[in-house]
Amino acid sequence: MRKVNGLATLSRALSCGGAIEPRMVQAALMSTCSSSSSNSHIFSQKLGERLGLSRSSLARSVAGTMLFSAAASWVDNHLVHVLSPNIYRSTSEALESFDYITTHGNFSFTERFVAKYAGAAAMYFVSKKLKKKHNITDERAALYEAAETWLDALKGRHYLGCSKPNLADLAVFGVLRPIRYLTSVKDMVEHTRIDEWYSRMENAVEEPARIKE
Repeated sequence: MRKVNGLATLSRALSCGGAIEPRMVQAALMSTCSSSSSNSHIFSQKLGERLGLSRSSLARSVAGTMLFSAAASWVDNHLVHVLSPNIYRSTSEALESFDYITTHGNFSFTERFVAKYAGAAAMYFVSKKLKKKHNITDERAALYEAAETWLDALKGRHYLGCSKPNLADLAVFGVLRPIRYLTSVKDMVEHTRIDEWYSRMENAVEEPARIKE
């Protein structure tokens, strides 16, 4: 099974000279950023179990359940919409994103080449529509503001879960983790306070990769 079905479909259509349907572009977008959101809930639950933070244990606290629900809603309805215009902000960043996707996907050489260049071009223009749809005037400013909003929610604590991550921490981490090496996320690290929190999250889940090089 291919790792990036949306991109594979888009790639095959382009290589065969087919028309790019909106659903294909949407599938490609879901493969990179929006899918990070949906998968982050599964990812966060699995990591939560490793950390002794099962959904049932969190549910013992009504406040804890509400906190996770609020964070998950913020991820789905705000953070993901801010990330998409950023990772495809310029042609070079769109190419960077698709290079990462195709390198980690099960593509033939032809599919990889077509998906990288044609897909990046398509998503560059889609990102402009997303930017307008979500009333984003400055992509980076919106991204930095989102990062600072998350850090403000910590209120000086190491995690939203206080001494150790809760499922809300893991939901945000699950979205950022797949794109940690992209220019947009590196810029976010450089211009906001999020690096320390992210590094603590990596240590907490025994993730060796770093958000910074």
